[in-house]
Amino acid sequence: MIAFLRGKLVESMPHQAILDVGGVGYLANIPLTTFDRLPQVGGEVTLLTHYHVTEREHTLFGFLSGDERDLFRLLMDRVSGIGPKMALSVLSGMPVPAFKDAVIRNDTAALARIKGVGKKTAERIVLELKDKVGVVDAWQAARVAKGTHDPKQEAVSDAVLALIALGYKQAEAQKAVNEVVKQPAFDAVDGADRIVREALRELQ
Repeated sequence: MIAFLRGKLVESMPHQAILDVGGVGYLANIPLTTFDRLPQVGGEVTLLTHYHVTEREHTLFGFLSGDERDLFRLLMDRVSGIGPKMALSVLSGMPVPAFKDAVIRNDTAALARIKGVGKKTAERIVLELKDKVGVVDAWQAARVAKGTHDPKQEAVSDAVLALIALGYKQAEAQKAVNEVVKQPAFDAVDGADRIVREALRELQ
């Protein structure tokens, strides 16, 4: 699996970018939110990637932020009827913070305005992310933590979101994280990465 690409930007279009990585050209499909922040052609760029494999094709998707890639994967894995093309359209139509806010507020009208989504898909996104996955609770907790600038709570929220992105439900992710942070050896300075590693042991 290709986790990221770092190289020279050879070509960029609204939905595609080509990177020269050690003399090999990689074509990655990208959302508009990533395209808007790419450097000039010839500049160095790092894209976080998702490698999508089907019987017909192998496709590489690229993102400038972990939040974009996490949301892309969440939509594909957790919302029925959404594949990589639709997930990319969602990211192109709305920045990640605005999307999370719309889901938290049940604003299906805002989601339906994204090209290719429509009312029924917007309703399904809200229903399945809120009720089936429970990711919205984690998004709300993350928003509160960042607002209060509490390092421990920020690390906890980020860890829960990372576990959800890996396929765990919010309730089991939160339970595992709680087990980690209540241990005497826990230190918020260690950050979300260590919490995730320890929580994965709890979930095994």
